[in-house]
Amino acid sequence: MLMKFRLILVVTIVVALLLPACNSSITGSDPGAIKGTLTISGAFALYPMMTRWAEEYQRMYPNVQFDISAGGAGKGMADALSGAVDIGMVSRDVTAEEETKGAYWVAVTKDAVFPVINAKNPVFENLMNTGLSQDVFKGIFITGEIKTWGQAIGDPAITDEIHIYTRSDACGAAETWAKYLGGTQESLLGIGVFGDPGLLDAVIKDSLGIGYNNLNYAYDIYSEQAVTGAAILPVDVNDNEQIDSNEALITKAQAVAAVANGVYPSPPARVEYLVTNGKPEGLVKAFFEWVLTDGQQYLEEAGYIPLSLDQRNISLDKLE
Repeated sequence: MLMKFRLILVVTIVVALLLPACNSSITGSDPGAIKGTLTISGAFALYPMMTRWAEEYQRMYPNVQFDISAGGAGKGMADALSGAVDIGMVSRDVTAEEETKGAYWVAVTKDAVFPVINAKNPVFENLMNTGLSQDVFKGIFITGEIKTWGQAIGDPAITDEIHIYTRSDACGAAETWAKYLGGTQESLLGIGVFGDPGLLDAVIKDSLGIGYNNLNYAYDIYSEQAVTGAAILPVDVNDNEQIDSNEALITKAQAVAAVANGVYPSPPARVEYLVTNGKPEGLVKAFFEWVLTDGQQYLEEAGYIPLSLDQRNISLDKLE
């Protein structure tokens, strides 16, 4: 079922023409005098952060409307390039072909995709203690050589089938997870389900299920542990057949630390982008500048990983 999130917020944004070209600060502008509308669509991965940025912007400036919807990174890119929206949220690298078509992108944050299983999986305790290696994940999602949970953990006596779920919509999460396994989104096996929430729900309803989710959908916003009914399956990064303390993904804090410290591999850790059709100007440019400066302070509390100073400067320089 098509699942679309739409949020209409009253938010104010700086019109770049009111500011010096090199000034990324909005301090000193008359909040009531700045008006306009920004439409944004795209990656489920960036949707929670975008709404958080919009909320904070609303506190400062009340007269610009934001129309924000989530529908996958593919939709965000297509909408931005077609002019259907002002900004596309994209959770994968922009291709050379998309740049040729006019895609202009800036990196704004970093997060990751995590493998997710049902909390009632028949070999749950084993999986939490040993995790699965990259090769085993590849055998499940790409080649199909690993068909049972017994095969996954090396116990042929266990014959419960693995039920694979994947994304049906073009999205950064699927592309990033597939890239980690040496494939593309089209290479991934499984039953296609639309959107991050839909994929998670499918796994929660199936004790033999496995899928993958963006960080802020895999973890509950309040408990900061896996969403009830699901569990984040740890990745045995160093192939020692046990989950070391820095590989544990029980809490969101552990997941964020693993990504920030480079323990969790990249991919499936990845950079998130905002994309426009051509170089951003005026209203859009000013919003980008705010996101990359004052807006960065809200990332960690929302479960995202800030860019390094060098990465932020590269993004800001692209706006000049």
